[in-house]
Amino acid sequence: MSSSRVMLDLPHIRARSVALLVLALFFVLAGANHFVNPGFYVAIVPPYLPAHLELVYVSGFLEMLGGASMLVGRARRVGGLGLILLLVAVFPANVHMALHPELFPGLSAPALYARLPVQLLLIAWVYWVSRPGSRSAASNVAYEL
Repeated sequence: MSSSRVMLDLPHIRARSVALLVLALFFVLAGANHFVNPGFYVAIVPPYLPAHLELVYVSGFLEMLGGASMLVGRARRVGGLGLILLLVAVFPANVHMALHPELFPGLSAPALYARLPVQLLLIAWVYWVSRPGSRSAASNVAYEL
């Protein structure tokens, strides 16, 4: 049985490392959910956009890719920019949900409106963990797989 080593290039500040790991896991799982439960995401795509299912799959893939990129120091900055652009791109879906609560009876109107500032918090979170200087070569952690 062969083993391989995976290097996680984590920031040297513990809080930032934890925030980065949680963010990476969040985006990988959220992206995977686009493939497990595509119907939910198709329903929130604004009607003026074409190819709803395809957009759901593309955004899910990009979320997983962005989340994984957070774990690779050299890719973190570009991945963070990609996640920020993705969060901006999917913002109209959250606005659509808030403006049409009757289409989402399982969610309260306040919960739908709460999603809007949460998007801004996610953008700030991604920026914080992916900005230049957020990694330290001395803090690499190796894990045996």
